[in-house]
Amino acid sequence: MALNQIISDVTDRIIERSRDSREGYLGRINAAAEAGPVRAHLTCGNQAHAYAGMPADQDALAKGRAANLGIVTAYNDMLSAHQPYERFPQLIRDTARAKGATAQVAGGVPAMCDGVTQGQPGMELSLFSRDVIAMAAGVALSHNCFDAALYMGVCDKIVPGLVMAAATFGHIPAVFLPAGPMPSGLPNDEKAKVRQQYATGEVGRDKLMEAEMASYHSPGTCTFYGTANTNQMLMEFMGLHLPGSSFVNPNTPMRDALTVAGTERALEITALGNEFRPAGEILDEKAFVNGMVGLMATGGSTNLVLHMPAMARAAGIILDPADFDAVSGAVPLLAKVYPNGLADVNHFHAAGGLGYLISQLLDAGLLHDDTKTIAGDGLALYTQEPKLKDGRVVYEPGAKESLNEKIVRPASDPFQKSGGLKHLSGPLGRAIMKVSAVKPEHHVVEAPVRIFHDQNDVKAAFKRGEFTEDMVVVVRYQGPKANGMPELHSLTPTLAVLLDRGLKVALLTDGRMSGASGKVPAAIHLSPEAADGGPIGLLQDGDVVRVDAVAGTITTDVDLSTRTAAPVDLSANSFGIGRELFETFRQNAGPASAGASNVV
Repeated sequence: MALNQIISDVTDRIIERSRDSREGYLGRINAAAEAGPVRAHLTCGNQAHAYAGMPADQDALAKGRAANLGIVTAYNDMLSAHQPYERFPQLIRDTARAKGATAQVAGGVPAMCDGVTQGQPGMELSLFSRDVIAMAAGVALSHNCFDAALYMGVCDKIVPGLVMAAATFGHIPAVFLPAGPMPSGLPNDEKAKVRQQYATGEVGRDKLMEAEMASYHSPGTCTFYGTANTNQMLMEFMGLHLPGSSFVNPNTPMRDALTVAGTERALEITALGNEFRPAGEILDEKAFVNGMVGLMATGGSTNLVLHMPAMARAAGIILDPADFDAVSGAVPLLAKVYPNGLADVNHFHAAGGLGYLISQLLDAGLLHDDTKTIAGDGLALYTQEPKLKDGRVVYEPGAKESLNEKIVRPASDPFQKSGGLKHLSGPLGRAIMKVSAVKPEHHVVEAPVRIFHDQNDVKAAFKRGEFTEDMVVVVRYQGPKANGMPELHSLTPTLAVLLDRGLKVALLTDGRMSGASGKVPAAIHLSPEAADGGPIGLLQDGDVVRVDAVAGTITTDVDLSTRTAAPVDLSANSFGIGRELFETFRQNAGPASAGASNVV
């Protein structure tokens, strides 16, 4: 089928908007590719340092005739999703040696768990960790000894940071190796119910802890469709994973076989082979549009609307929030995965998963098929399903029909006709809302505002019984310049209780929620932020604001031009738990609408 006109128009606008920056970027990476890795040109002393830690590979490295892979790992066992990576480097080295090549751990990057820091001061470092990860990966690869890079990361800021690094080092191939989701535990809706019961005092902390431990119970990614699993979807839609590899459980024969296959593929696509596929050519405008389509079709995390512009800028491509809105209007919602439904990502994968969705979207003319991927030319390769045969990965045609239409549906019969995200704009600025999980009756909320400068104050007011009427809860000074733009996910159970009581409630903030923002209508990423002179800083308690996800607007009848923002002391966000180290990041952060980055 011919490409959908809206998808075509969005792509053309991005190409035109990015023309100069993209041409400059391609010129730089092409020059770097022509120069090649310096390994063969290092002094003997340089080489001795580079090879001393690799006694089994020193001879092969010194001769420099075979490819050398650089491993950039976000391994730690603080993140369940990243714990499986402990085994990967040895598996990669063994695979490379079997092919007459070599692999080295070039470096590690930090990887924090947003699940641990939700509602805590450490969450104020979370967004900035993305830029730190990009820079740390840059340091790892700066030795310039590698013919391709293998990136190991899963969770919220880690994959975007690694993609920024892969684009920066776009003159060499990049293969992303997923670790997979943990097996299904306590159903996510049951966990959410216990959280709400705890918020209202119906159950104690012992029951809450029991539910949380039953939900997050083993190595692997959390099973709800939050930012981490949205990242995995994105890497497949953009052609940086092997087909069908995103949602295979850790420490299984298939998971190991896919890691071996990914390593072998990295060796095949270096400049030393016959199929050179540098990352910068894969990360083009069409790949990012495909990523946006995947985001809308699956009802993915709002965080990717923040991260994708930063990722794209690293490749010389300029995205705008309006691009996401236009794509959302053209792309139907084909998946229902928690918090948009009851299924988790394991159920989604079993029902046909990403291969089925990509097949449906290609047939509907909603994806660019003419893209480069690490697997080969054309996104149709990603409709295939990996199978194990004699311990190795082979590919077979994927599902042509949904195996569970309560979880995934054909493009001809979607859950809803438009995607999961909405761009909102008006006199208060620009924001986004994840509407795929919000009931239609909550898509428009017009009510007086309650102003807060801290999420804990919202929860305290709730406990005091102050929320008895319809309202728009405004939590401001939560943007990157104010305090690093922490997620406000811990507000979800509290505000969800108010919805269950029959109140009309919305959240308006210059902060973030998360991929698990759930059923509460939340206009987030408001830009410009309050700390950067945004109009949200002029609102006062009682002002009536209309948050309208149908019209795509945020409006107020109040004349804000007559007001001056009251001074707000933000010093409490500058110290403690490492925050003092990030003052330069806060001062220099870009707007949320451009990715809120310091480095691109």
